[in-house]
Amino acid sequence: MEQSYYLKVYLETMKFEGAYSNDPNDRGGETYCGISRKHNPDWKGWILIDKRRDWIDFPKCLDKNFSIKLEVSSFYKKYWNQIKGDKISSFEVARELFDTGVNQGAKTAVKYLQQSLNLLNRQEKLYKNIKEDGLIGKKTISTLNLYLKNDSASMLVLWMNVFQGMRYVDIIRKDETQEKYARGWAKRISLTKTEIIKI
Repeated sequence: MEQSYYLKVYLETMKFEGAYSNDPNDRGGETYCGISRKHNPDWKGWILIDKRRDWIDFPKCLDKNFSIKLEVSSFYKKYWNQIKGDKISSFEVARELFDTGVNQGAKTAVKYLQQSLNLLNRQEKLYKNIKEDGLIGKKTISTLNLYLKNDSASMLVLWMNVFQGMRYVDIIRKDETQEKYARGWAKRISLTKTEIIKI
């Protein structure tokens, strides 16, 4: 896969991550471009953000800061590396893995891929089941490539989105305060469609 794919999927995902937020209902607490301070307290970008906290135009001033944007891009590159994006031949699948990985964790995203591949192998007539362990190794990559030789990436991504949606439903049912994110999450599930659903 061409390295330029990372930039394309990164920019698409950033459309969903927004800018600065400190929503009391957000389990991640204070966030910038989806980076949670609670879960990522050592991210270098927080130092740059804190220096501008007393500025009159805070937090808008953050969006024009090149150094902060560079730290954001560097932070998200690790998700691309975790899903081994450069080894995935399908842009659609790589995009889905990356975006879901950013939102729900790379291991979870890979598990959705593995579960979907196992659902689509016609009871192992097309290829053997693989471990659904969330670890993307040679076996997962080779099985994905075998699938893509004969089947649609869109079908695979559709099933990955089903698993992603099920996770959102589970989150909302356990905590009704998370209902406020339902529409945004629905748009995220439709990321791989030709046109993002307008909700």
